[in-house]
Amino acid sequence: MKVVITGAAGFIGSHLAEACLGRGWNVVAIDSLTTYYSPRAKVQNTRGFESHHRCLYHEHDILDLDLEDVLNGADVIFHLAAQAGVRASWGHSFDAYTQLNVTVLQRLLEAARQVEGLAKFVFVSSSSVYGDAETLPTSEDQILRPVSPYGATKALGEHLSYLYFRNYDVPVVVLRYFSVYGPRQRPDMAFHRAIEAALHGTVFELFGDGRQTRDFTFVEDAVSGTIAAALEGRPGETYNLGGGARVSMQDCLELIREELPQLQVVRRTAQRGDARDTAADVSKAQAEFVY
Repeated sequence: MKVVITGAAGFIGSHLAEACLGRGWNVVAIDSLTTYYSPRAKVQNTRGFESHHRCLYHEHDILDLDLEDVLNGADVIFHLAAQAGVRASWGHSFDAYTQLNVTVLQRLLEAARQVEGLAKFVFVSSSSVYGDAETLPTSEDQILRPVSPYGATKALGEHLSYLYFRNYDVPVVVLRYFSVYGPRQRPDMAFHRAIEAALHGTVFELFGDGRQTRDFTFVEDAVSGTIAAALEGRPGETYNLGGGARVSMQDCLELIREELPQLQVVRRTAQRGDARDTAADVSKAQAEFVY
């Protein structure tokens, strides 16, 4: 099995690359080491796969690669590369989001049309496409009403993916991740910031009243679900991947404080683009995937 992983040096992508190698698959890993957070951290993430004898690592922008050559013979394409971050997606930085979350995806889908024998194109989207969902837990058939530019680009990515499935039979499966956490988590994410603040004697800024809730998903579970989608997902379908329970930020911080009692928290105004609550209805994935 040959798999191509974009965003392979990122938080989730690096775990996915290692898991695929652990299954005995051949991996083509791609990452451009964008500067949304420290490229040095991403270089460290690659240590578990870049020198593996079954891995070919491209440290390049996808738009600069000969995609016909890179994708040739691929059985599965996992597209995780994206510009992350809800709060940073406003204003002038929106250009980066349209380039990395929309244009790159369209070029990759266009190239995927030519790949003979491609079994799956797994596009990783986000729970941000739901915005402030009308029902919790939220099922995949809910109307998409993102409340951030980041979420809007992910929603557009889903529509693009479906267009290529419908018109060119690209075997796209869409995954909506819910608040993934774990080792190598991005430094802008709440758990990372809270632990760093406690360890270094600084103050953790909590945006909002703390009663907002998230459906947190451990990274190994997200990776298992992603691989299951490649093996068992139905082309043209969308699946939620979530932890299955809502937890308030207040409760999360109390858990961290049990281990790091020195944690200091200061409340700030809720930020534009942050959904109040998220909760995944994962019954579809549970019914169709084994993971």
